[in-house]
This record gives sequence, C-alpha cells and structure tokens, in this order.
Amino acid sequence: MAEVLFTRSAVAGHEARSAGSDPAAEVHPEVVAAMRELGIELGGRTPRRLDPADAEWADVVVTMGCGDACPAIPGKRYVDWELEDPAGMSPDEVRRIRDRIRFLTSDLAGELG
Repeated sequence: MAEVLFTRSAVAGHEARSAGSDPAAEVHPEVVAAMRELGIELGGRTPRRLDPADAEWADVVVTMGCGDACPAIPGKRYVDWELEDPAGMSPDEVRRIRDRIRFLTSDLAGELG
C-alpha cells in the first residue's frame, strides 16, 4: 500500500520500493480489496523480501515495525510508522490502516518536495 500511495503523492524524481522483512506469499486479499476501492489494483503484485541494497538505494527508509530485521545503514535516515499488519482484519480495519498510510505517504512526499 505504501509504495503505490507514495508514488501517487510524490512529484517527479521521487520513487518508492516496497519490501518486507517477512513477506507473505501474496498481497493479502483484504489489502487488495481496500486498495481496489481507490482504483488501485494490487492483485498481481508479489511481496518481496527487503534486501540491504533497497536500504542503500533509498534516501529515506520507512519501516513498519521490523526492528532488528531491517538493515541498519550508517548515515541513512529511518522513519518508523507504527502500523498494524492488516492480514485477517475486517474491511473497516484495513481501510483505517490504508487511510493512515495514505496520510503518512502524502506527508512524506510533501516533506521531500
């Protein structure tokens, strides 16, 4: 959710990559449904494992509670967003998480210019 929502908010020159410390085999159906409500299709995407090269590439590394599982790159700016895992949650709970991510990504995109 964060990658595509950031991409929608960011101006040219800013990119996002999405990866996780323990990725699922597929995007959770609850997330696919919530994002489809915004006209965003995630059904064909495959979650991928976070690689240290992703953190090296990024200007800002946004984590969502991965703790020690996230690569620590000296001098890199890290931002942790405390968000619940939407797996198995009700549609209303997933929408709440989605909307929080939409706010956070928009705020970050605005900050980066």
